[in-house]
Amino acid sequence: MEAFLSPRLASLTPPEQWPQIPEASRLLADGLLSGKKLAVWGDYDVDGITATTLVLEVLRTHGIAALHHIPDRNREGYGLNVPEVEALAAQGCTLLLTVDCGIADVEAVHRARELGMTVVVSDHHLPPENLPPADALCNPRLCHEATLPYPHLAGVGVAFYLMGGVNAALAPHTGRRHAMGDSLDLVALGTLADVMPLTGENRILVRGGLARIATARRPGLAALKTVSGMDPAADLTAGQVVFRLAPRINAAGRMGKGALALDLLYTNDHAAAARLAQSLDALNTQRREEEECIHTAARDQAVDMLSHGPHASLVLYGRDWHPGIVGIVASRIVEEFYRPTIILCADQGNLKGSGRSIREFDLYAGLQAVSSCLLSFGGHRLAAGVRLAPDMLETFRASFETITQEALGITPLCPSLTLEGPLGFDRASDRDFLKELALLQPYGPGNTEPVFTSPPLLVKERVQLGRGREHVLLRLTDQKSGITLSAKAWRMAEELGPELQGRHILVAYTPRLDMYNGVASVDVGIKDWRPC
Repeated sequence: MEAFLSPRLASLTPPEQWPQIPEASRLLADGLLSGKKLAVWGDYDVDGITATTLVLEVLRTHGIAALHHIPDRNREGYGLNVPEVEALAAQGCTLLLTVDCGIADVEAVHRARELGMTVVVSDHHLPPENLPPADALCNPRLCHEATLPYPHLAGVGVAFYLMGGVNAALAPHTGRRHAMGDSLDLVALGTLADVMPLTGENRILVRGGLARIATARRPGLAALKTVSGMDPAADLTAGQVVFRLAPRINAAGRMGKGALALDLLYTNDHAAAARLAQSLDALNTQRREEEECIHTAARDQAVDMLSHGPHASLVLYGRDWHPGIVGIVASRIVEEFYRPTIILCADQGNLKGSGRSIREFDLYAGLQAVSSCLLSFGGHRLAAGVRLAPDMLETFRASFETITQEALGITPLCPSLTLEGPLGFDRASDRDFLKELALLQPYGPGNTEPVFTSPPLLVKERVQLGRGREHVLLRLTDQKSGITLSAKAWRMAEELGPELQGRHILVAYTPRLDMYNGVASVDVGIKDWRPC
């Protein structure tokens, strides 16, 4: 209990006790000390960008410059590619490190080796049957779980331990040592954005990283908090990082400008950070506008499909939908229709898409079962990416539907909500109780936020919120205690209509203590409701 409620950085497993890490870190350190020029290749999402930044800043401490490459999502797609590997070789790079990617890139790694590069692949995605011919592979998924201190690291988590080993190996030669704790804000950001389990080592890393984010020592995160409407020195919950900071970083990669986000996180210049944060905020606004257009079209398509008969899955296609945004839309479609969903668009002569699933269906295994329809795919149980030939769309749609029906049946499933138990507003408004409850943070996969059921509540007031008026704020009174609290319900304005004012309802809710401008207030989040 003590270890869970008070996780300490001293409890982290040292790099030398992780499989694969000592050999890979030694290989990198020896290459750097012998004068080899390093290039870091990262993914364009938050996990990949934070991992790339972490590598670069550890090397900066030791006075070592390195090149980096964040692929253009729209032009290059995910992972390594041969033309850019050749371009790095032409710039004199003889040492290549991948972060959050590379485990499936056999051809590109083979080409790098042909060009004389020493290649270290660090990744956390599921490995394919044929592994790339790298000089070293760092991926927890390649190890038996019994040999690992913890099996669920994000890409930035793997990079953290790898660079911890490199840091220790370089220190005797450079006379410097990077304080790895200074990079925990990056680890927390990437781990949370990649929706990794918040248990074991991840809980310690994220807890320490959130404390680091609160100090606003990194100019880029301070500026990002400011454009997100928060005080630069504010404490953030895991949810605030996921829903307010991460989307602005992801927007850069989604709109084909991932290097902007890396520049923001890497810079020590506050003025430059402010400019970059404004650019990311503008990209995020553009992303939101495109997302709404795609979501409306995809939702109409889903409603039409379901009106013609039962479907266990949804495979939706729009020729001009943005490839960097379809994954977000897939998540929203799953949230509403609760079916495994894949959303496709046209891309370089083929179809490209992102899928999201429900907890009852393993999406990666499902795609493996229909892989004959696909040019390529990758991902994990709940999220994946696919590529297929245009003339295979209907075959893929039918095959995927068959697989999901076999696993789930044709009767639509409903998402379930686990309730901890009843909680009246007398306890929900008790600040000492809420402070104790907050010790369970950070919340996320593997450590979900407690949800309670209310006693009968009188709806005293209803106000719609948000640009599209899709959210709602209710003033609710607990009839037994007489205590009134404000409660927010996201994307529930339509179902919590104005007719509820003056009526009694029950809610499933999460109470928490919210700090704004130094003033604490009780915040109630509604997860579900029903009339009394």
